[in-house]
Amino acid sequence: MSIEVQGVCALLQVFDMPTSVRFYRDVLGFEIAETSARDGDQFDWGLLRLGGAELMLNTAYEPGDRPASPDPQRMSQHRDVCLYFGCPDPDAVYRRLREHGVEAEPPKVAPYGMKQLYVSDPDGFLLCFQWSAA
Repeated sequence: MSIEVQGVCALLQVFDMPTSVRFYRDVLGFEIAETSARDGDQFDWGLLRLGGAELMLNTAYEPGDRPASPDPQRMSQHRDVCLYFGCPDPDAVYRRLREHGVEAEPPKVAPYGMKQLYVSDPDGFLLCFQWSAA
Protein backbone atom coordinates (compact mmCIF):
# COMPACT_ATOMS: atom_id res chain seq x y z
CA MET A 1 0.00 0.00 0.00
CA SER A 2 1.34 3.44 -0.91
CA ILE A 3 1.42 6.47 1.32
CA GLU A 4 -1.05 9.33 0.84
CA VAL A 5 0.47 12.56 -0.44
CA GLN A 6 -1.44 15.79 -0.98
CA GLY A 7 1.26 17.67 -2.90
CA VAL A 8 4.88 18.69 -3.00
CA CYS A 9 6.49 22.09 -2.46
CA ALA A 10 10.08 23.08 -3.19
CA LEU A 11 12.06 25.32 -0.82
CA LEU A 12 14.58 27.67 -2.47
CA GLN A 13 17.28 29.47 -0.48
CA VAL A 14 17.44 33.03 -1.85
CA PHE A 15 20.08 35.73 -1.48
CA ASP A 16 17.79 38.79 -1.42
CA MET A 17 14.17 38.15 -0.41
CA PRO A 18 12.68 41.43 -1.74
CA THR A 19 14.28 40.84 -5.16
CA SER A 20 12.95 37.27 -5.27
CA VAL A 21 9.49 38.36 -4.10
CA ARG A 22 9.30 41.00 -6.81
CA PHE A 23 10.22 38.38 -9.44
CA TYR A 24 7.83 35.67 -8.31
CA ARG A 25 4.94 37.95 -7.31
CA ASP A 26 5.17 40.92 -9.65
CA VAL A 27 6.57 39.24 -12.76
CA LEU A 28 5.19 35.68 -12.58
CA GLY A 29 2.01 36.41 -10.64
CA PHE A 30 2.49 34.26 -7.53
CA GLU A 31 0.57 35.33 -4.44
CA ILE A 32 2.27 35.53 -1.07
CA ALA A 33 0.21 33.04 0.95
CA GLU A 34 2.16 33.05 4.24
CA THR A 35 5.35 34.58 5.63
CA SER A 36 7.41 34.37 8.79
CA ALA A 37 6.73 38.06 9.48
CA ARG A 38 4.68 40.76 7.81
CA ASP A 39 7.11 43.57 6.99
CA GLY A 40 6.56 44.32 3.33
CA ASP A 41 8.74 42.19 1.10
CA GLN A 42 11.40 41.61 3.77
CA PHE A 43 10.85 38.32 5.59
CA ASP A 44 12.91 35.19 6.23
CA TRP A 45 10.47 32.60 4.90
CA GLY A 46 7.45 32.73 2.61
CA LEU A 47 4.98 30.39 0.96
CA LEU A 48 3.95 31.44 -2.54
CA ARG A 49 1.10 30.09 -4.68
CA LEU A 50 0.17 30.28 -8.33
CA GLY A 51 -2.72 28.14 -9.49
CA GLY A 52 -2.05 24.69 -8.06
CA ALA A 53 1.69 25.32 -7.63
CA GLU A 54 3.32 26.14 -4.31
CA LEU A 55 6.86 27.33 -3.71
CA MET A 56 8.65 28.32 -0.52
CA LEU A 57 11.41 30.92 -0.37
CA ASN A 58 13.82 31.14 2.54
CA THR A 59 16.65 33.59 3.11
CA ALA A 60 20.01 31.91 2.63
CA TYR A 61 21.60 34.02 5.37
CA GLU A 62 20.53 35.12 8.83
CA PRO A 63 20.07 38.88 9.30
CA GLY A 64 23.46 40.52 9.64
CA ASP A 65 25.31 37.53 8.15
CA ARG A 66 24.54 38.17 4.46
CA PRO A 67 27.61 39.11 2.42
CA ALA A 68 27.56 42.22 0.20
CA SER A 69 27.11 40.13 -2.94
CA PRO A 70 26.13 36.55 -3.80
CA ASP A 71 28.79 33.85 -3.63
CA PRO A 72 29.45 32.88 -7.28
CA GLN A 73 30.28 29.28 -6.36
CA ARG A 74 27.01 28.90 -4.43
CA MET A 75 25.04 30.53 -7.25
CA SER A 76 26.58 28.21 -9.86
CA GLN A 77 25.15 25.21 -7.98
CA HIS A 78 21.63 26.56 -8.48
CA ARG A 79 21.81 25.55 -12.15
CA ASP A 80 21.44 21.97 -10.92
CA VAL A 81 17.84 22.79 -9.90
CA CYS A 82 15.00 23.16 -12.38
CA LEU A 83 11.36 23.56 -11.42
CA TYR A 84 8.91 22.41 -14.09
CA PHE A 85 5.50 24.10 -14.11
CA GLY A 86 2.58 22.65 -16.07
CA CYS A 87 1.55 25.68 -18.12
CA PRO A 88 -0.93 25.44 -21.03
CA ASP A 89 0.40 28.63 -22.69
CA PRO A 90 4.19 29.03 -22.54
CA ASP A 91 3.91 31.79 -25.15
CA ALA A 92 1.85 33.90 -22.72
CA VAL A 93 4.54 33.44 -20.07
CA TYR A 94 7.14 34.59 -22.60
CA ARG A 95 5.13 37.72 -23.40
CA ARG A 96 4.67 38.49 -19.69
CA LEU A 97 8.37 38.07 -19.00
CA ARG A 98 9.28 40.39 -21.87
CA GLU A 99 6.71 42.97 -20.71
CA HIS A 100 8.51 43.01 -17.36
CA GLY A 101 11.95 43.34 -18.95
CA VAL A 102 13.08 39.79 -18.19
CA GLU A 103 15.47 38.27 -20.72
CA ALA A 104 14.23 34.94 -22.03
CA GLU A 105 14.33 32.94 -25.23
CA PRO A 106 10.96 32.16 -26.88
CA PRO A 107 9.44 28.75 -26.09
CA LYS A 108 10.69 25.79 -28.11
CA VAL A 109 9.31 22.32 -28.70
CA ALA A 110 11.59 19.66 -27.24
CA PRO A 111 12.24 16.43 -29.20
CA TYR A 112 9.89 14.60 -26.80
CA GLY A 113 6.95 16.89 -27.68
CA MET A 114 6.83 19.43 -24.84
CA LYS A 115 6.65 23.14 -25.65
CA GLN A 116 9.00 24.68 -23.08
CA LEU A 117 10.05 28.11 -21.91
CA TYR A 118 13.11 28.27 -19.65
CA VAL A 119 14.00 31.27 -17.51
CA SER A 120 16.28 31.83 -14.52
CA ASP A 121 15.08 33.49 -11.33
CA PRO A 122 17.22 36.16 -9.60
CA ASP A 123 19.22 33.46 -7.76
CA GLY A 124 19.95 31.42 -10.86
CA PHE A 125 17.39 28.68 -10.24
CA LEU A 126 16.03 27.46 -13.56
CA LEU A 127 12.27 27.49 -14.16
CA CYS A 128 10.53 25.73 -17.05
CA PHE A 129 6.96 26.46 -18.11
CA GLN A 130 5.83 23.59 -20.30
CA TRP A 131 2.89 21.88 -21.97
CA SER A 132 2.42 19.17 -24.56
CA ALA A 133 2.79 20.56 -28.08
CA ALA A 134 0.54 17.87 -29.52
